[in-house]
Amino acid sequence: MTSTDVTQEAEGSGPGGYAAARLRLLTEGARSGPPRRRALAELTDDWLAGLFGAGTGGQTGVSLVAVGGYGRGELSPRSDLDLLLLHDGRDDKAVAALADRLWYPVWDLGLDLDHSVRTPQQARKTAGEDLKVHLGLLDARHLAGDLGLTASLRTAVLADWRNQAPKRLPELRDLCAERAERQGELQFLLEPDLKEARGGLRDATALRAVAASWLADAPREGLADARRRLLDVRDALHLATGRATDRLALQEQDQVAAELGLLDADALLRQVYEAARVIAYAGDVTWREVGRVLRSRSVRPRLRAMMNGGKPAAERSPLAEGVVEQDGEVVLARTARPERDPVLPLRAAAAAAQAGLPLSLHAVRRLAATARPLTTPWPAEAREQLVTLLGSGRPTVQVWEALEAEGLVTRLLPDWERVRCRPQRNAVHLWTVDRHLIETAVRAAGFTRRVHRPDLLLVAALLHDIGKGWPGDHSVAGETIARDVATRIGFDPADAAVLATLVRHHLLLVETATRRDLDDPATVRAVAEAVRTEHTLELLHALTEADALATGPAAWSSWRASLVADLVKRVAGVLAGDPPGEPAATAPTAEQERLAVEAFRTGGPVLALRAQTEPPADSAPADPSSVAGPEPLGVELLIAVPDQEGVLPAVAGVLALHRLTVRTAELRSLPLPDGVDGSVLLLDWRVAAQYGSLPQAARLRADLVRALDGSLDIAGRLAERDAAHPRRRGVEPPPPRVTVAPAASRLATVIEVRAQDAPGLLFRIGRALEGAGVRVRSAHVSTLGANAVDAFYVTRGRGAPLPGEEAASVARGLEESLRA
Repeated sequence: MTSTDVTQEAEGSGPGGYAAARLRLLTEGARSGPPRRRALAELTDDWLAGLFGAGTGGQTGVSLVAVGGYGRGELSPRSDLDLLLLHDGRDDKAVAALADRLWYPVWDLGLDLDHSVRTPQQARKTAGEDLKVHLGLLDARHLAGDLGLTASLRTAVLADWRNQAPKRLPELRDLCAERAERQGELQFLLEPDLKEARGGLRDATALRAVAASWLADAPREGLADARRRLLDVRDALHLATGRATDRLALQEQDQVAAELGLLDADALLRQVYEAARVIAYAGDVTWREVGRVLRSRSVRPRLRAMMNGGKPAAERSPLAEGVVEQDGEVVLARTARPERDPVLPLRAAAAAAQAGLPLSLHAVRRLAATARPLTTPWPAEAREQLVTLLGSGRPTVQVWEALEAEGLVTRLLPDWERVRCRPQRNAVHLWTVDRHLIETAVRAAGFTRRVHRPDLLLVAALLHDIGKGWPGDHSVAGETIARDVATRIGFDPADAAVLATLVRHHLLLVETATRRDLDDPATVRAVAEAVRTEHTLELLHALTEADALATGPAAWSSWRASLVADLVKRVAGVLAGDPPGEPAATAPTAEQERLAVEAFRTGGPVLALRAQTEPPADSAPADPSSVAGPEPLGVELLIAVPDQEGVLPAVAGVLALHRLTVRTAELRSLPLPDGVDGSVLLLDWRVAAQYGSLPQAARLRADLVRALDGSLDIAGRLAERDAAHPRRRGVEPPPPRVTVAPAASRLATVIEVRAQDAPGLLFRIGRALEGAGVRVRSAHVSTLGANAVDAFYVTRGRGAPLPGEEAASVARGLEESLRA
């Protein structure tokens, strides 16, 4: 079909023109996607060029330019035509007549038209005043007429864009943010706007504009394919509805899916969500880089003047082993070796979430490309880092998205693939299944002070809907998956059973509370039989609330909360039975007895360090030559000290000064062998260096001697260090909680502490308890991710438990000291 034929058809003088050719192109099934969009653009180019040639009558100094989506050669079936009639300003009357000859045939065919008539100077002035006009001109494409006029405008517009980038890019970023706030996130909406929602086609266009500025560039991997998929869906939507719409309404989704050859509407939405996620993540990375470059440009002239023209190196602050902060992002340390450190991806992610910082794109891609797979079961550190990541609150989301963008999540948790980007066709749900699971973990992070095992709560939050990727009841399927995942990541069989129970019954409390008669004893007994223990009930209560809050505002209310709380109280009464007994005393080992006798003989502390390692995995790693032996879990530190006041804060303070993290700790009084009068305090702790190597035992002992005799000012030294290197508070953790455990022991009062783990925390607890005038008879300390869960058995005077009011007063005082 020639341009002459097209012109004749447009004017109504022939049957084989543009309208007929356009209809044939849109109805033939053999061509779709990019080939059809290109063919439609070329067909329209020829037709408009014919109209232009027939209307100019030899006129010079004028050209026809396609802008916006049409300028990119992307015409969907019902797309409007964005056209600019460009002229040199010499004959306005002739240009107006030409415009009429161009616009009226377009309108006569019922096509939407966005048109303007301007000189190059007017076009540049309008672009300078209107960001959207400037963005459209960045894709200007010559159709007909004076090629030099079009080329000079393109060159000038691009130069203006690059020169004005420091001003225009923040304006564009704000425009994108405002649109996202108004339209929502494409990757979660049941009826999304393919163009306007965050992660949609407008965001993809904005990323092209950023790249055109030469100031920053988007991650290109997968971006073009994501954009193509959204355009394909829009094409099918236009054909299904016969309208120029970008909103993928529920009633159109089955027809659009069929048009694209997809199984059903869920498969369609999942494809849309995956594309939107790629674009949204690319936008996050790109705008972060734009901000970094603009900040760098704003301070560099001053710094260069101060440094005599030298470029200062970016400051790098250590966050964890192999992980540092640089320029507002978390990057890998220069000495990091992902190929030899399989825990590094989780350690870096946990450090980033705890600091409230994004993981750099380069770091995530390096980890994805080089990190070794974790052994099965996972090393203890890997499990702890996962729990820390999940317990970091809102920053967990952006870090998890970075891991998922490079495929690290499904590599760590293969079962995640079935729930990734899976839609939930329920108006109550705000999120896809995978994002709902992360949102539940975010909510659960705020409840970690309510439960004895925050690690189990957080992992249950991550897994509670994992069965939605399988047919049948998702709770039943999820129970099996959760047990397998728990075993794989290193939980023992008892903990794996608890996690499986939580996943199986994560809807039990809310469904029972809202649908059953709580005054019927059979109702309460059924729930008690399902959960079996008070600790599981406690976890299930917190999981229920976190799940509901993460679902959406319609899923939780004060009424539902009160019903669930009433049910929990009744079930707890059934489960209470006998109070927990006194912890069974374990016989000391030969080494512990030897240390105790030596401490009593010398009158001072005696300690021993011993490395702990994981047992070898059943299967060999991918590269056996890179592994020298089992991976270290940390170091067991045994300390024996003659029974005296101040031992707990002294030992904890010395470890904090040496930057040692306490993962578990036990303190108990050890009677000496027969014939020796007296007792020794035995501390059996597992510690690890925050970064760097462990200190020598002799240095630890020397500092411990000074701490016990009062010549080492631990509090002052820790305060000086914090003042010199203040810790970043990226996450606002829940406040600490200190309670008295009722009927937990007949011989002592049990004070329970749940708080955010931090250097010096155990020192502060020990000092506060000593200041309250109580003796720590024994202590059981554990660190679960970023949470410290500690129990202290304390007595007064000659070893009697504290009276009720006094115990409550000690707990309140300790909580106040930790909040200060």
